[in-house]
Amino acid sequence: MSHPPPIDVNYRLSTSTEVLSTSEAGDKIATKGKVSFREGRADGIRVVVRPEMVKQTIVGIGTSFTESSAFVLAHLAPSTRTEVMERIFGEGGANFSLTRTPIGATDFSVTGKYSYAEVPDDRALEHFSIAPDQDGFAASDYPGIKDEAFDLLPMIKEAIAIKQRQKDDDLRIIASAWTAPPWMKDTEDWYTPGTPENDYQGTGGSLKSEHVQTYAEYVVRYLDAYRAAGVDIWGLTPVNEPDGNSGQWESMHFTPATQNDFIKRHLGPALHARDFSDVKLLIYDHNRSELEKWTDVIFADPETAPYVDGAAVHWYGSTYKVYEEVLDRVHEKFPDFSIIHTEGTIDDLGKDAPGGILDPIRFKESGWFDDDDFWWNENATDWAYTATWAPNAEDHPIYTPVHRYARNIIVSLNHWMEGWIDWNIVLDRDGGPNHVGNFCGAPIMVDVESGYVYYTPIYYVLAQLSRTIRPGDKAVQAHTHLGDLDDDALHSSATINGEGLLTTQLLNTTKAPIRFSLQIGAQYAEVEIEANSLQTIRVQLQDISAP
Repeated sequence: MSHPPPIDVNYRLSTSTEVLSTSEAGDKIATKGKVSFREGRADGIRVVVRPEMVKQTIVGIGTSFTESSAFVLAHLAPSTRTEVMERIFGEGGANFSLTRTPIGATDFSVTGKYSYAEVPDDRALEHFSIAPDQDGFAASDYPGIKDEAFDLLPMIKEAIAIKQRQKDDDLRIIASAWTAPPWMKDTEDWYTPGTPENDYQGTGGSLKSEHVQTYAEYVVRYLDAYRAAGVDIWGLTPVNEPDGNSGQWESMHFTPATQNDFIKRHLGPALHARDFSDVKLLIYDHNRSELEKWTDVIFADPETAPYVDGAAVHWYGSTYKVYEEVLDRVHEKFPDFSIIHTEGTIDDLGKDAPGGILDPIRFKESGWFDDDDFWWNENATDWAYTATWAPNAEDHPIYTPVHRYARNIIVSLNHWMEGWIDWNIVLDRDGGPNHVGNFCGAPIMVDVESGYVYYTPIYYVLAQLSRTIRPGDKAVQAHTHLGDLDDDALHSSATINGEGLLTTQLLNTTKAPIRFSLQIGAQYAEVEIEANSLQTIRVQLQDISAP
């Protein structure tokens, strides 16, 4: 007969090994005073961590490569660019370990509308080429360019080179296509914008039946070409955002049924036939709210499941919801499949309010470049904020950027998320370039004219989490007892590595410090977390033999 693990394991804790803080007050991964543990059971406001209750294995925290990011970096002097790349991927910087890169054009391509198979009806893909990823940007076309050879693929290879020079060399890359080449789709175009003529029903189109296998071969050919260029792709999604984006930029549609058929009859067999069976195939790659519609079809199909490793999700269904109940249900039904967050960003950066916005003054974002205050306060918006036309405008209130990031990661770790990836790592001071006007925030923003690099508070939040949550760490149970505090006031999660180093992440969303107790087994520490801050407490367990 099995018994539940004890709740009062004595891990023989003395003091924390490290306390880090990033805060509105100005801390940027600052080292703070240690906390001391005593024996006993805490009450009141407390965070209870159960190291003996081990959950999912972490694959990493990180960011994305995009052509727009490479373009911005190409404007910097080589020494400055090297410094920025080191701060993204180096052990002394964010040390990101999990990344994403597009397959072909996206909204964050400089001019957009390119693929690796530009010749129509080239079913044999004889003209396939990844040259657009490495052609660079001519200074004659872009006068501010400092390095004409720098591009998406060189950016990826520079990140790999940084990793290879250091002990901690983890770098996993997930590749996602926004669309197949237009000639493979029923629309025969990159996307069809919504207009009065089509009742604003824009679309990205779907694969023609005669090109379903062609597209599978196209994806495999990409993996082949990147491997030949020295870049191994760790993970893959069949397409980004298969539910579509109403024809706003490059896209392509699948339904759960058509993606399931595509995987089991075309993409899965093609990967296995071409020595890519080890690539992690992730389904969906869209908003968390609709995840079950896809997992219930694809994960449940015994013919498809052997080809699939998990699901990829985004956060755009809401500016504050994490959809933890969805994550829990999917894990309960399909515990052998992983869930990885592959995209999140601040939408509609700096735009004027579109028609239908009831509060255009508050919608207008200002002061966000080189102004930490913007990122720490409730003044960010997205496309649905108070919009009369938004179907679920209540899910998109005005929000604090730091809170959205830290809350999403911390809460997700408590609900089976194995990895978390941000969108563009570097953009210009307008949140671009973006060929369709979809300007967004990024952890690092650059004034390409002056060369000034602004590391936003989001960068420091992501860096703090990435440096202290590493691939191979395991999530453990953490529960926050809030007492009289608001439900959103204090969030916590915890991970442990193979040497018994326990890391607890804490987010205070309020404008006042919060005193609480950190209970770990039979001991607790009295802790204060600064107002509006991310706090990381690391402690070495002396007894890791607990059941």
